[in-house]
Amino acid sequence: MDAAIETRGLSKTYRGGVQALSGVDLTVNAGEVFGFVGPNGAGKSTLIRSLLDLIRPTAGTARLLGIDSRDPRSRERVGYLPGDPRLHPRLSGRAQLDSLLRLRPVGGGYEDLAERFGAALDRPLRDLSKGNRQKIALIQAFMQRPALVVLDEPTSGLDPLVQEEFRSLVRETASSGSTVFLSSHSLDEVQHVADRVGIIRGGRLVAVDVVEAMLERSVRHVSVRFAEPVDLKTFAQIPGVQVVDGDGPSLSLRVEGSMEPLVKALGGERVIDLTSTPADLEEIFLGYYQEQGE
Repeated sequence: MDAAIETRGLSKTYRGGVQALSGVDLTVNAGEVFGFVGPNGAGKSTLIRSLLDLIRPTAGTARLLGIDSRDPRSRERVGYLPGDPRLHPRLSGRAQLDSLLRLRPVGGGYEDLAERFGAALDRPLRDLSKGNRQKIALIQAFMQRPALVVLDEPTSGLDPLVQEEFRSLVRETASSGSTVFLSSHSLDEVQHVADRVGIIRGGRLVAVDVVEAMLERSVRHVSVRFAEPVDLKTFAQIPGVQVVDGDGPSLSLRVEGSMEPLVKALGGERVIDLTSTPADLEEIFLGYYQEQGE
């Protein structure tokens, strides 16, 4: 099996003519972490619900682990965390997880995961904070070692230390051969764990690429301090370089694409200090919207 998720022409139009998905063609490879990003209302949750047959698409097809998404067997080896997990408020975390294990007794367990996340298992869920309820919801998605894990806004409410533990779990899950489909509006979250990223805009998949390739095409912010003032025109003429600010021996630049032309130009100057802010998916993401005048 080469694809864990495959959609062809997947579309969804709600009553009133609201088009949430439009002809989405997507392939997620087995064993990869795929980040699916877009703002609220872009179509992320609609696509996930269509994959899991929680709603039916208006047109197109979807397959999970090689099985048509409308076939209940497609979900037998899938773990799912919804964007708004509904847990029974009167049950403890342990009782909630035990009940889910009885519904699908296919092995696995949750004690190790609960220890990793510091989850409170023996208190009623209604007494827990949002972050602690989210830990229980995360555990139920991973506890049966599924072949495909589908996560919708998984780190909502989690503190930074737990978020880092979550990232480690995602990487371990992919290393074991399983697939993780991670939908989020947090580009930082996706950037740190994903092999590839898909960007959705207005229900359309506008880009899919490996994270490194996206970062290479993004803008870098460079600050340079020289031993003496330099001629700003020299740097303004470098391909891909825009002078943002120049004050005596200090220079602020925006660099698109390769840094090589700038590095060559700096070779002829006495550079005291240089800082390059790492490329960020946030700017790439905004770029796809700004290109459409949004």
